[in-house]
Amino acid sequence: MSVNSVTLVGRAGRDPEVRYFESGSVVANLTMAVNRRGRDEEPDWFNLEIWGKQAQVAADYVKKGSLIGITGSFKLDRWNDKKNGEERSKPVVRVDRLELMGSKRDSQTTGFSNPPNEEEVPF
Repeated sequence: MSVNSVTLVGRAGRDPEVRYFESGSVVANLTMAVNRRGRDEEPDWFNLEIWGKQAQVAADYVKKGSLIGITGSFKLDRWNDKKNGEERSKPVVRVDRLELMGSKRDSQTTGFSNPPNEEEVPF
Protein backbone atom coordinates (compact mmCIF):
# COMPACT_ATOMS: atom_id res chain seq x y z
CA MET A 1 0.00 0.00 0.00
CA SER A 2 1.26 3.48 -0.79
CA VAL A 3 -0.17 6.80 0.29
CA ASN A 4 0.85 10.20 -1.03
CA SER A 5 -1.28 12.81 0.67
CA VAL A 6 -0.38 16.31 1.81
CA THR A 7 -2.61 18.64 3.85
CA LEU A 8 -1.34 22.13 4.70
CA VAL A 9 -2.69 25.40 6.08
CA GLY A 10 -0.64 28.54 5.63
CA ARG A 11 -0.29 31.84 3.82
CA ALA A 12 0.34 32.46 0.14
CA GLY A 13 3.92 33.63 -0.32
CA ARG A 14 3.13 35.50 -3.52
CA ASP A 15 0.28 36.13 -5.95
CA PRO A 16 -0.42 33.09 -8.13
CA GLU A 17 1.39 32.94 -11.46
CA VAL A 18 -1.34 31.83 -13.88
CA ARG A 19 -0.92 30.35 -17.37
CA TYR A 20 -3.70 29.68 -19.86
CA PHE A 21 -3.27 27.10 -22.61
CA GLU A 22 -4.88 26.94 -26.06
CA SER A 23 -6.50 23.65 -25.00
CA GLY A 24 -8.49 25.59 -22.39
CA SER A 25 -6.46 24.28 -19.44
CA VAL A 26 -5.28 26.66 -16.76
CA VAL A 27 -2.53 26.24 -14.17
CA ALA A 28 -1.64 28.43 -11.19
CA ASN A 29 1.71 28.23 -9.42
CA LEU A 30 2.48 29.88 -6.10
CA THR A 31 4.37 29.38 -2.88
CA MET A 32 2.93 28.78 0.57
CA ALA A 33 4.49 29.43 3.98
CA VAL A 34 3.48 27.15 6.84
CA ASN A 35 4.47 28.19 10.34
CA ARG A 36 6.08 25.74 12.70
CA ARG A 37 4.97 25.30 16.31
CA GLY A 38 7.75 27.42 17.81
CA ARG A 39 7.47 31.17 17.34
CA ASP A 40 11.22 31.52 16.84
CA GLU A 41 11.34 28.97 14.02
CA GLU A 42 11.32 29.91 10.34
CA PRO A 43 8.27 28.76 8.35
CA ASP A 44 8.43 25.88 5.88
CA TRP A 45 7.94 26.89 2.24
CA PHE A 46 6.12 24.79 -0.35
CA ASN A 47 5.71 25.16 -4.12
CA LEU A 48 2.08 24.64 -5.17
CA GLU A 49 0.69 23.65 -8.58
CA ILE A 50 -3.07 23.99 -9.10
CA TRP A 51 -4.92 22.97 -12.28
CA GLY A 52 -8.39 23.52 -13.72
CA LYS A 53 -11.27 25.32 -12.02
CA GLN A 54 -9.42 25.55 -8.73
CA ALA A 55 -6.54 27.29 -10.53
CA GLN A 56 -9.02 29.90 -11.74
CA VAL A 57 -10.33 30.33 -8.17
CA ALA A 58 -6.73 30.84 -7.00
CA ALA A 59 -6.17 33.38 -9.78
CA ASP A 60 -9.31 35.31 -8.85
CA TYR A 61 -9.14 35.23 -5.04
CA VAL A 62 -5.70 34.28 -3.68
CA LYS A 63 -3.22 37.10 -3.12
CA LYS A 64 0.09 37.29 -1.30
CA GLY A 65 -0.67 36.78 2.41
CA SER A 66 -4.04 35.02 1.89
CA LEU A 67 -4.75 32.26 4.40
CA ILE A 68 -5.38 29.05 2.46
CA GLY A 69 -5.70 25.35 3.10
CA ILE A 70 -4.77 22.72 0.55
CA THR A 71 -4.98 18.98 0.08
CA GLY A 72 -2.88 17.35 -2.59
CA SER A 73 0.00 15.06 -3.36
CA PHE A 74 3.76 15.43 -3.40
CA LYS A 75 5.67 15.17 -6.68
CA LEU A 76 9.21 15.89 -7.80
CA ASP A 77 9.57 18.03 -10.95
CA ARG A 78 12.70 17.13 -12.92
CA TRP A 79 14.34 18.90 -15.86
CA ASN A 80 17.73 19.47 -17.47
CA ASP A 81 19.33 22.86 -16.89
CA LYS A 82 19.49 24.78 -20.19
CA LYS A 83 22.86 26.34 -19.34
CA ASN A 84 24.90 23.30 -18.33
CA GLY A 85 22.66 20.30 -19.05
CA GLU A 86 22.67 19.12 -15.42
CA GLU A 87 19.58 17.40 -14.10
CA ARG A 88 17.63 19.62 -11.72
CA SER A 89 14.61 18.96 -9.52
CA LYS A 90 12.27 20.65 -7.08
CA PRO A 91 9.53 19.32 -4.82
CA VAL A 92 6.00 20.45 -5.69
CA VAL A 93 2.60 19.85 -4.10
CA ARG A 94 -0.02 19.17 -6.77
CA VAL A 95 -3.17 20.62 -5.22
CA ASP A 96 -6.40 18.63 -5.47
CA ARG A 97 -8.47 20.86 -3.18
CA LEU A 98 -8.04 24.55 -2.34
CA GLU A 99 -9.81 26.14 0.63
CA LEU A 100 -10.01 29.92 1.06
CA MET A 101 -9.74 30.33 4.82
CA GLY A 102 -9.21 34.03 5.40
CA SER A 103 -11.44 36.22 7.51
CA LYS A 104 -13.16 39.36 6.23
CA ARG A 105 -10.26 41.37 7.71
CA ASP A 106 -7.78 39.21 5.79
CA SER A 107 -9.66 39.78 2.54
CA GLN A 108 -9.41 43.53 3.00
CA THR A 109 -5.66 43.44 3.55
CA THR A 110 -4.95 40.98 0.72
CA GLY A 111 -6.91 42.79 -1.95
CA PHE A 112 -10.04 40.74 -2.65
CA SER A 113 -13.25 42.16 -1.29
CA ASN A 114 -15.75 39.31 -1.38
CA PRO A 115 -14.32 35.81 -1.15
CA PRO A 116 -16.72 33.27 -2.62
CA ASN A 117 -18.98 31.25 -0.37
CA GLU A 118 -19.45 27.49 -0.77
CA GLU A 119 -22.26 27.89 -3.35
CA GLU A 120 -20.20 30.22 -5.59
CA VAL A 121 -17.07 28.06 -5.85
CA PRO A 122 -17.34 26.15 -9.16
CA PHE A 123 -16.16 22.72 -7.94
